[in-house]
Amino acid sequence: MPKIVDLIKYEGDNTTFVWKHPCEDFNVFSQLIVHESQEAVFFRHGKIIEVFGPGRYSLETYNFPIIGKLINNVVGGDSPFHCEVYFVNKTEQMAIKWGTDSQVQYVEPIYGFPVSIGASGDMNLRVEDSRKLLTKIVGTEDSLTRERLVFYFRSFLMARVKTYMPQVIKNNSISIFELHENLDIFSDGIKNLLIPDFMEYGVSLEQFFVTNVAKPDGDPQYEKFKELHFRQYADIAEAKLRQQTDLIYAETEAQKTVIASKAMATKREQEGYTYQQERGFDVATVVAQNEAVGELTNLGIGLGTMAGVGGAVGGMVGGMMNDAVASTTPVAPAAPAVTETTSVEEKKVVCPKCGAVLPEGAKFCFLCGEKFEAEPDSNKVICRVCGKETPKGKFCIECGASLENKCPKCGAVLPEGAKFCLECGASLENKCPKCGAKFPAGAKFCLECGEKL
Repeated sequence: MPKIVDLIKYEGDNTTFVWKHPCEDFNVFSQLIVHESQEAVFFRHGKIIEVFGPGRYSLETYNFPIIGKLINNVVGGDSPFHCEVYFVNKTEQMAIKWGTDSQVQYVEPIYGFPVSIGASGDMNLRVEDSRKLLTKIVGTEDSLTRERLVFYFRSFLMARVKTYMPQVIKNNSISIFELHENLDIFSDGIKNLLIPDFMEYGVSLEQFFVTNVAKPDGDPQYEKFKELHFRQYADIAEAKLRQQTDLIYAETEAQKTVIASKAMATKREQEGYTYQQERGFDVATVVAQNEAVGELTNLGIGLGTMAGVGGAVGGMVGGMMNDAVASTTPVAPAAPAVTETTSVEEKKVVCPKCGAVLPEGAKFCFLCGEKFEAEPDSNKVICRVCGKETPKGKFCIECGASLENKCPKCGAVLPEGAKFCLECGASLENKCPKCGAKFPAGAKFCLECGEKL
């Protein structure tokens, strides 16, 4: 019994883009089965009559089982109502390989030297327009596989990719030495330029990946710029590391200074003396080592120094010195307080009460304790640091401090009593930069917090 109705369905595999059903000139009301992710293109008399999506359809072909056979005999056995069906697989075909067949030359956008590279990768394709694909590529062929499609696209793909690669690199300012870390930008840029080219044939470029870039390793010019490129990052990293190391070292030294000053302040507190007293002890030691300490003038200076030391030790030492001088000085008759000039070089003061001859500048008699006002000496001044009388000059003979009133910031010489610099306006009061406490001139550490000054 002759077949009345034909059943037409897809019988190819999933790697085929287009597959033509072997049955042609099928009878009227033949059944067409189209699966999901497929389209069926129905040709009649050489023209596309309709494109069917997923589902079941009855085809009108004008080929009737009995009448058609009689008509076929008249025309030599072939049906005058020719019809055929093409199945188009619309699934996304993945991991289709591509690669440039030669090096692509361009000018490196960052350093401006000529360079040649090659590239390869994968791409995913999907049929978007079945009509375009059949009419522009397939034609009358029975099938279109992945390999066949890549073969058709190879020439135009190579021409386009070689043109687009330098454009994407230049537009995105991608350095040849940073190309691998920018492969996503490189791939997307080429893909966006290729999409219209594939769409002309009814094919959608779903994904385009550049997975490998062949660089001109070994080329002298390339290697020179490569070394310069990576050297700049190495120099920056080295400078940052050195800066961090210096900062850590400076912080460590500052901590050491703070700890040492706190320890010294605790030691002074436990031993019962202050920083000023310690400085006074140092000055007394210098005076005691003076070779001319036995002379009367130096002895008077020593007495003043020891009296200014302050505290229990200073008072004790000062008293011992006064007693020693009193035991070796003869008692003179009472006379009015006058200043006698024994010679041009030496001036003496006589006590108005007991008549004792005193060193120049004395304010108390070391025999009877009488206080009197001596005639001020215009050739001497009072040191701002140690408070002692010293001859006019640039430095104090007691503590060595500068006698000029200079701004600590700009160094300008200022008048006595000034609180602000006439040149830069800086404050002349000695204040700790950390806690704001005042400290005496010449101090190296704050008396309150121990901060190094």
